[in-house]
Amino acid sequence: MSRVYNFSAGPAVLPEEVLKEAAAEMLDYRGTGMSVMEMSHRSKAFEEIITTAEQDIRDLMNIPDNYRVLFLQGGASQQFAMIPMNLMKNRVADYIITGQWAKKAAKEAEKYGKVNRIASSEDKTFSYIPDCSDLPISEDADYVYICENNTIYGTKFKELPNTKGKTLVADVSSCFLSEPVDVTKYGLIYGGVQKNIGPAGVVIVIIREDLITEDVLPGTPTMLTYKTHADAKSLYNTPPAYGIYICGKVFKWLKAQGGLAAMKERNEKKAKVLYDYLDQSRLFKGTVVPKDRSLMNVPFVTGDADLDAKFVKEAKEAGLENLKGHRTVGGMRASIYNAMPYEGVVALVDFMKKFEEENL
Repeated sequence: MSRVYNFSAGPAVLPEEVLKEAAAEMLDYRGTGMSVMEMSHRSKAFEEIITTAEQDIRDLMNIPDNYRVLFLQGGASQQFAMIPMNLMKNRVADYIITGQWAKKAAKEAEKYGKVNRIASSEDKTFSYIPDCSDLPISEDADYVYICENNTIYGTKFKELPNTKGKTLVADVSSCFLSEPVDVTKYGLIYGGVQKNIGPAGVVIVIIREDLITEDVLPGTPTMLTYKTHADAKSLYNTPPAYGIYICGKVFKWLKAQGGLAAMKERNEKKAKVLYDYLDQSRLFKGTVVPKDRSLMNVPFVTGDADLDAKFVKEAKEAGLENLKGHRTVGGMRASIYNAMPYEGVVALVDFMKKFEEENL
C-alpha cells in the first residue's frame, strides 16, 4: 500500500527520508550490530546521538549559550506541573488562555500557587488571539505563560505578549521548528515533539540557566526538577532514547532543507493554498480570525455535522487521513506540519473542490 497524506494533529507525519533512514538502521546502527532501541543510553554510540541532536537544534534555533536544552519525558502535560514547581517562587503566575492546553496548564498551576488569567479568547470559542500589548501583568508574578500555537483551535501568536519584564514561558508543541525564533525573548520554551519533530514520548525544554536552581517548591520530586536533568545532560535516568534518535534525524533533515527560514517560507506557501481556498469556498469556511491563523493547524467546517462526517469519511477513502476535528470543536482540521509535502495540501484542496461541487 502506498503512503497516505496524514493530516493528524499528533502523533503526526514525519519526513519520509527520516523514516527510510531509520528503517535502514533498524537492525544495525552504524556497525554496532544492534538497533538504537536496544542500545545502552550510557554507550558511546548513544552519547554521540544525543550530543549531536542537541548541537543541531542549537544551530537551527540559534540557542544562546546561557540556555540549556533538555530532552525529557512526560509530554507537554507534565510540564504543566513542572513549570510552577520550578519557577513559582512567589507562588503567583499570569496565564493567557487561548485554548484547551493553556486552560489545563493554568488549572494544574493552581495546585502550586495563585494563577491570574490575564487574558482569554474563550468568549468566542478561542477563535482569535487576544490583544496582549498592554496586559494587567501582576507585579509579583513569577512568569507569564502562553500556548503559542493552539493545535485544536488553529490560532497562533504572531506577536509575543508584552510581559513588562516578566519571564515568558511558552508551550510551542505544535509550531516547534516551523519558523525562526528569537530564543532570548523567552525564559523557557517547551514542546512535545510528536506534532512537528518526532515520535511521541519526548518533550524538549529550552530553559535559561538562571531559572535552573535548587530553590524549587517543597516536595518537588527529583525527577521533576530541571536542575536534575540539566546537571546530568538529560541522562539522569534512561531517556526516551529511540525518540531522541529520530528527533536528531529530523534536525538533520531540517538543516538540509535550508533551516527554519526556509521552512517558514514553505509552511506559508502550503497554508496559503488551503486558506485561499477556504476564503472563497461556498461550502467550507475557516473558523479562525484571519490575522491569527496558524500555519500548522487549519480547522474548517461546512456548518452541517452530517456533511462534515461525510467529508471525513470520503476524504479517508481518497487517502487523506485524520481530518476529523477535535471533539471540542467538531468539523475538520488539517494539520500541515513541516513534514507534510506541498502536494499533500494541493491534493486536499482538489478533493475539497470536488466535494463542494458534489454537495452544494
